[in-house]
Amino acid sequence: METQELKTLIQETVRETMLEVLKKERLALCLALIPRVSDREMREIEKQFGSPSDYDQDEFINMTDWVRNGTKLQ
Repeated sequence: METQELKTLIQETVRETMLEVLKKERLALCLALIPRVSDREMREIEKQFGSPSDYDQDEFINMTDWVRNGTKLQ
């Protein structure tokens, strides 16, 4: 294996590894930023705002791809 091929292989491997680590860290950050609420607080929130099923799906933004991959929201 040529030196340049080996260098390219190592760079690609490091890049892939870093992307995977960043995905995991982004997910951990998102989970850490979600506030914890007690059952009582959750009931109060649902009483005031209803549940997600009460809203039209068009009012929601699916952030799954952003959380997993860091892509732009559509």
